[in-house]
This record gives sequence, C-alpha cells and structure tokens, in this order.
Amino acid sequence: MIEILRTRFRCLFINKMRSLLTITGIAVGVMSVIIVSSIGEVGRASINSELSGMGMDSLVVSVQSGAVGKLTENELGKIKELDDIANAMPLISCITDGKIKDSRIRCMAWGVNEDADNVIDLEILHGRLINRGDISLKSNVCVIDEAIASKQYKRTNIVGKTLTLNLGGKAEEFEIIGVVKNGVNTLQNMLGGFIPDFVYIPYSVMQAELGRNSFDQITVKVENPSQSDMITERVETVLASDDYSVDNLLSQKEKMNNIFSIASLALSAVAGVSLIVSGISIMTVMLVSVSERTREIGIKKSIGADNFVIIAEFLFESEMLSLLGGLFGIASGAVISFLICIITGSGFVFNFKLYLAVLAVCLLIGGGFGVYPAIKAAKLKPVDALHHE
Repeated sequence: MIEILRTRFRCLFINKMRSLLTITGIAVGVMSVIIVSSIGEVGRASINSELSGMGMDSLVVSVQSGAVGKLTENELGKIKELDDIANAMPLISCITDGKIKDSRIRCMAWGVNEDADNVIDLEILHGRLINRGDISLKSNVCVIDEAIASKQYKRTNIVGKTLTLNLGGKAEEFEIIGVVKNGVNTLQNMLGGFIPDFVYIPYSVMQAELGRNSFDQITVKVENPSQSDMITERVETVLASDDYSVDNLLSQKEKMNNIFSIASLALSAVAGVSLIVSGISIMTVMLVSVSERTREIGIKKSIGADNFVIIAEFLFESEMLSLLGGLFGIASGAVISFLICIITGSGFVFNFKLYLAVLAVCLLIGGGFGVYPAIKAAKLKPVDALHHE
C-alpha cells in the first residue's frame, strides 16, 4: 500500500513546476476565502460586543409619539419587580456642546443611575462610576469616554479635571470622577465620527437641569436573551397603557447580524470563484498528464489493469493537487488573518468548521474536475495507447 502511494506521488510530481503552480493557484483561492470569512467573523464579533456595550442587547421602554404618559419612578419600579429581569435603568439623553481645557466638544450626555455598568457594560479605566449617593445628592459629577481625555490631554487618566456641559440653556461645570473605555470606537470609525463622544452624569442632575421629573427611556436587561419576546409582552402587560412602546433591541441586533452574515457570505462567494478557476486548471493539468502518459496507461492495461484502477489513479492525483492546495491555503489564510487581528487589535476567531468546509469544497473540486481526464484515460485502448509516441 505504501509503495503504491509512493508511486502515485512520484507521478504527481513528474513535472514539479506544473504541479506546484497548480497547487499555488488553489492555495491562493482558498486563502482568499479564509481571509474574507475570518475578517467577517472578527468584524461581526467586534460589532456585537460594541452593540452590547451600548445596550443593544436590551429592551427599551419609551413613550409613544404624541402620548401624554410619562416614564417615572413608578413605571421603573413595576418593571424591576418582574421575573427574569436582570436590571432596569432610567435613561435621559441629549446631544449637547461641552467645554474641556478651553476646547469645545460635541458630545452625547447620558443621564444614568448606579446600574449603568450592569446595563450598558461600562468598563472603568480610572476613578469610579456614578453611585447612589451621586444620584440622591444631585452631585455635579460625570464619567467620560477615554476618547475625550486622549484628545484633550493626550492621556486617559484625567480624574479630578472639570468638564462644562450646556444643559437646559445653562452651562454647568462637572467634576470628572471616572474615565471609561470607549465602547463604540469601531462604530465611530466606520461612521466617520458620526457617533459623538459619550458623557455620563446622574439622571437626577439632568432632570433638574432640564426641569422635568420623567425619563426618556427605561433600558431593561433580561437574564435570558432567548426569552426576550416573552419578557417584552410581560413589560407591556405590567405598564398596561398604549402610551408606552417596548422595543426589543435584541431582535434588531439579530437582523443586523443576518445582514452582516449575508454580506460576508457574498464576499466569500466572490472569493470562491477563484476556486472554480483553480478547478479548471486541475482539469487542464490532468488532461496534459493523460496525454503525456498515454503509453504508460497502455502498458498498465495490457498487463491487466482495469478501467477502475486507471480512474482511481488519476482521481487520486487530482484530489491530491486540490488537497495540498487547500491545506496550504488554509494555513496561509489563517496566519494572515491572525496577523491582521494583531495589527487591528481584534480578537482572532479560529473557525474550525469553516476550515473543514473549505477543505471539503477543495476535495469536491478536485474530484469533480478530475473525473473527465480520469475517464478519458480509462477509455484508451491498450493497442492504440502502446503505439502512441
């Protein structure tokens, strides 16, 4: 058996340059598919993480346009009493101008409570987050994105500095008590800076500055995301009013994931066209091989080799060309994807199923495009083959 395999490999590399070029063509096609798919997986994981950090894996309760109802502590309390609710947080927001270190900035001010880090996953870098005391005392304190600190001070730790925000037509000075990791950095880059920098202040302060006692929204964190639809119905039932709407952001997130998956699949399919081209090159190489080895085929058939043996021999060679190209392509694609992840600071996703699927496609291409040359070789008549020059 081992000797047979050695013979097959010797036949495979009779013309080394031709075989190596064929393998390289397949490897390049496979590498393209691996890189595109891997980058798509990494991109989706990164964006999902950032969307979760923004609270996009939550339910959002808001007041219907034109309704007279308001979201107050009463509605917040009712929602928190429900089962399967991990947390619920009042939310007030507005885009406003600010001033820090004599520089004006455009930012999104968020009025939050002490549960903000549990609902929107704030990762503290320096200082602390807003606590219950800040809420009850209506302290003029704030937590900022690291991007603001980096732009103005060229460093992230600026705890103790001050930031002026325009709220309700008045300029109010806030002490910076914490700096958090910028959770939407990739999204900001993708949207050309459309998403402003974030500043978090006690919601009680924002209510006082804006002259109101209600919330814009209540963000609800569910314990089991798979039950989000059922929990949405529970929230609607407990509020018992058409003035309120409950948006399931988890379903929106799933739609975005589906769109991203379709786009990634389409790009992979485009890259996969090169595999078809590689398959054609395999067929060409095998047809040339049949022509060059016609006399050899005649000798084998004259000493008893049947059609099955000839077909198996040439299919083995075409499969090996495709398999070797696939293995080299997967290895190089994985390495390049890993290096791209290191450069961009993203987490590398080792998709074993993708690699197996690509390898299976390579084997199908090798077999599919090798069938015709193999059958052509098997159909040669021994007498004609032996007289072939």
